[in-house]
Amino acid sequence: MEAEQIVDLRNPLLAAALALLWPGLGHLYQRRTGKGLLLMVCILGTYFYGWTLAGGKVTYAAWNPRSIRQYGYLCQFWVGLPAWPALIQATSRPPLGENFMNPPRAPGHDEGDSDLSVWYRKYSGHYELGSVLTMIAGLLNVLAIFDAAAGPIGASAAPESARDDKKPPPEKPSEGGAS
Repeated sequence: MEAEQIVDLRNPLLAAALALLWPGLGHLYQRRTGKGLLLMVCILGTYFYGWTLAGGKVTYAAWNPRSIRQYGYLCQFWVGLPAWPALIQATSRPPLGENFMNPPRAPGHDEGDSDLSVWYRKYSGHYELGSVLTMIAGLLNVLAIFDAAAGPIGASAAPESARDDKKPPPEKPSEGGAS
């Protein structure tokens, strides 16, 4: 029979919030350094590789019903801070900056083709691959957030009395006088 592993999750809600802000940060807070660095490199690497493949055009928040790809951002959102500027761009009129995480212009604007059709032609298959990779990164971070909050499957949380970040209880003064 295998011995039960005990993991100090520290403050699980804070760890989950940190993992949401930046992948792997919650695990680093819990002093699970190897896992935190692995998650950070893999999730952010996947996100930024996909984002770069598509020229930075795949992460945008578009709630317009006429938009072709409006729900992909719901997956990308979970990557945390790297994807959240798209929320600001979606609500800013006019958008902040010209090209950074702006939603595509709808068909029928004065310049001819819609932004999406231009992006598909310019980046060809890389645009779709970039979209998928950025969405996968967000969904992987959802798993990392749950792991930061609940710990690995089959492990027990360390009891508060065993945590090394807690001070030991003060010693009681001895009775009977000083020696």
